Amino acid sequence: MRTRLLPLLLVLMAGVLLALGFPLAAGMATVQQQEVVVDRIDDTARFASLAQYVTARPFEPADEADGRLITLRSELARYEDLYGIRVGIFYRNGQPMALAPAQWTVPLEGESKRAFQEALAGRRSRDPGQVWPWLRSRLTVASPVIRDGDVVAVVVTESPTGQLRSRILHEWLLLAAGETAAMLVAVLAAFRLTGWVLRPVRTLDVAAHDIATGRMNSRVVADSGPPELRRLARSFNEMADNVENVLEQQRAFVADASHQLRNPLSALLLRIDLLALDLPDGHEEVTSVQAEGKRLARVLDDLLDLALAEHDAGDPQLTDIAEIVTDRVGAWSPVADREGVPLTYRGPSAATGWADPIALSSALDAVVDNALKFTPEHARVEVTVEVVGDRVHIAVADGGPGLTEEELTRIGDRFWRSGRHQNVSGSGLGLSISRALLAASGATLTYEPNEPTGLRATIAVPRDGTPAARHDTG
Repeated sequence: MRTRLLPLLLVLMAGVLLALGFPLAAGMATVQQQEVVVDRIDDTARFASLAQYVTARPFEPADEADGRLITLRSELARYEDLYGIRVGIFYRNGQPMALAPAQWTVPLEGESKRAFQEALAGRRSRDPGQVWPWLRSRLTVASPVIRDGDVVAVVVTESPTGQLRSRILHEWLLLAAGETAAMLVAVLAAFRLTGWVLRPVRTLDVAAHDIATGRMNSRVVADSGPPELRRLARSFNEMADNVENVLEQQRAFVADASHQLRNPLSALLLRIDLLALDLPDGHEEVTSVQAEGKRLARVLDDLLDLALAEHDAGDPQLTDIAEIVTDRVGAWSPVADREGVPLTYRGPSAATGWADPIALSSALDAVVDNALKFTPEHARVEVTVEVVGDRVHIAVADGGPGLTEEELTRIGDRFWRSGRHQNVSGSGLGLSISRALLAASGATLTYEPNEPTGLRATIAVPRDGTPAARHDTG
């Protein structure tokens, strides 16, 4: 979940930083340019105040007596030499009064022409267009020279923008560094925030998975995370307590009912046997009643075994799975020989896994017994052991009629038996008991069709002894 939530938070934070950063960068550039423009306005105003007292006319050469013009030209030359800024004073007809450098002419196009025309109209030129670091241009500022209320000349300055662009770029780099640092802080904050928010969710997920796989005592510590998730954790614990209590009551009821019914049923079967002594041998009704009574006793025994299996926490330990399987195959071989069904084992001589030996043996007995029941004479039952990844697979494949796809989804349900096999003895609880015994140690029992015919039951035993591995049913 963090991989989905974290990019969303980072994109939002990056969007906020960019939304703030671009206007701030533009504002920085504007402030830097305004400082330069104000300085140029002051310079043009000073040159205009010097030029308004120059009385030389256009095309009239300056003689030695016109000291103001000489002084003005000297100031412009020194200014251009010191700052590298072009500066010129032009009469209204475009003729120069004083220039620096001397070959400069009146601007006739672009930003400079616009500034010149505005100054001729008697007002200082408007602020020039914004200078950007990637745009090479010159900054033009023009001011009118006014004498007796009339514009007699215009002062124009054209400044190079290299230093201005460098300062703007420098401030932008500082801004970028600041935003990068802010983004790193935001990433760390996002990691902490998502961890704080999602830690209770992960804990809930683990606890829910544990309960789903049979560890009913799993609970959540509701001491971290947002208040809503802490409240959810407490509600989850209450729900788990109620579910565990209900299941415990159900198990206790089944166990008590099975136990309490066995005594009267045993007495009833004894009375039936005594009554059968007074009846002729081979009496069909008595035989049928005795068979049903024994079947009921077997169902009660299975119910008690199921209740005990579901209540048993199991004792998983490192076990030689191959040894247990070969032992149970050997134990069932006489039964298979009596039924005329070959029972074989195929697999390694040793394969360790994490299992409860008693529970695994009991479950394997139930699966092999089921396979032998439904396998016709001369068809074979094969038991194989194979290491697959982090699990040891025990497969019991029979040569019986098998089950349909719909029946495969129901096999293992309590008391369920296929309608085609109602004449075969059994209570329909053996495979349910096997699944409960295996689940306590993290093993699983699955079914699939066997090729070319029959059913394949596979017991998967974890090889790792960690709790997560033992209860991983995936």
